[in-house]
Amino acid sequence: MNLKSIPKTFPVGKLPPAYLARLLAKTPLLDNRILVGPGIGLDCAVVDLGSHLLVFKSDPITFATDEIGWYAVQVNVNDIATTGATPRWFLMTLLLPEHHTTLDLIDTISNQVFTACQEIGVSVIGGHTEITHGLDRSILIGTVIGEVNHQDLITPEGARPGDSLLITKGVPVEATAILAREFPTELLESLTADEIAQAQNFLYRPGISILKEAYLATRTGKISAMHDPTEGGLASALWELAEACQHTIVFKPDLVPVPELARRVCQNFEIDPFGAIASGALLVCTPPSEASNICRIVEGEGITCTEIGRLEEGPAQVWSESGKDRRLFPRPERDEIARVYAAHS
Repeated sequence: MNLKSIPKTFPVGKLPPAYLARLLAKTPLLDNRILVGPGIGLDCAVVDLGSHLLVFKSDPITFATDEIGWYAVQVNVNDIATTGATPRWFLMTLLLPEHHTTLDLIDTISNQVFTACQEIGVSVIGGHTEITHGLDRSILIGTVIGEVNHQDLITPEGARPGDSLLITKGVPVEATAILAREFPTELLESLTADEIAQAQNFLYRPGISILKEAYLATRTGKISAMHDPTEGGLASALWELAEACQHTIVFKPDLVPVPELARRVCQNFEIDPFGAIASGALLVCTPPSEASNICRIVEGEGITCTEIGRLEEGPAQVWSESGKDRRLFPRPERDEIARVYAAHS
């Protein structure tokens, strides 16, 4: 890495992939029971306990302020679900803003966490709560631990050349909900009040949880890999998946479902729907013989499921294909909605 190219300060959003890879290369792995450690595209750690495997995931909620307790549970459980594991336990670290924290705020966020966990069947087993100097908004970091049998573990490394690539729901479900909830007044010129309310409700319908479709997919057909697009959207998720499995992904942008309301919200803020935070979608890699049946079963439960591409032999790259036109698909350095937040800071 050319040290002269390192920025003096980094912008809002995930650490860019090149610098993240540099950081992860130095992490100590001192226990031979670690089956999956940190890596690009590897969202969950896996530890072998002999009789079964434990799967670990930790993620913060930073873009959203509304419903952050519910958010924190869903986004962490989503990653656990992509491994085929059952989520069991949740830990929360809640950092609250100085001079703005009331008992009502504490109760509201905590109750969001407790309700979400109870609905999924997850126990809250600990964490930490404090009022933190220098914060102007609440930050919630969640950790979910799941269990899975050895033979049922799924990781992004398992995707193979020849696999079909499926996506559920569409993109960007999460960005649509966040933007409508955080900046509703900026949508008033392009959306009606009812449409803004509908966009805000994308949190629940079609919803950012992928637990149901992950469950359906793993019990319907052979799954090589699953990955959920989060920060950086579909574009980042495809690159992460390619790097994790070390194969080439070819996808057809025209086949990717983008709900009309989501498209209009993105147009309003002049952002690319493929590069915006996209929890709610699930990428599934499966042998072609399994693809149509998985789509049929998932869609039978009212969840859109679409084949959008395939995996090929080749380097860890992402290519877009439209007719005979095939080109390398750019990898975003940061999430599209980070630019929206930067403009409002």
